[in-house]
Amino acid sequence: MNVKLTHQSAYHAIIANDNGYQIAIDNKSAENPKGASPMELLLMGVAGCSSIDIISILNKQKVVFDSLNIDVNGDRIDKPAPSLFKKVHVTVRVTGDVNPEKIYRAAELSFTKYCSVSLTLAATAMVSFSVIVNNKPYASNKI
Repeated sequence: MNVKLTHQSAYHAIIANDNGYQIAIDNKSAENPKGASPMELLLMGVAGCSSIDIISILNKQKVVFDSLNIDVNGDRIDKPAPSLFKKVHVTVRVTGDVNPEKIYRAAELSFTKYCSVSLTLAATAMVSFSVIVNNKPYASNKI
């Protein structure tokens, strides 16, 4: 796995992977940021990693859902650098004719066993998740 950063201007840069997919980054405090901050990329990584796990698990169980949305909120330590995440909460929202227990179990497996990104963050932050199925809260858990 390899990525390459190319500076654009000020704090703005483009990062590309070996397949050529690109992401713009910038300093969040810049006047007109032209990309996500590196810490936002970590939260995006949690959402992406867990979505892949959850979809894979549900596909194996032949669970068909209408929609999947994942929100990730991170709270950082209030001090100068490094301002690490102290809490990360993930909300998994699924709609469709689905069994809420299967959705919860897929999320639980992602966050406790498979998602390398959330498990990496769990080394320094309290990571928790909640599951909402058809707009009804189902369950929450801490990792």
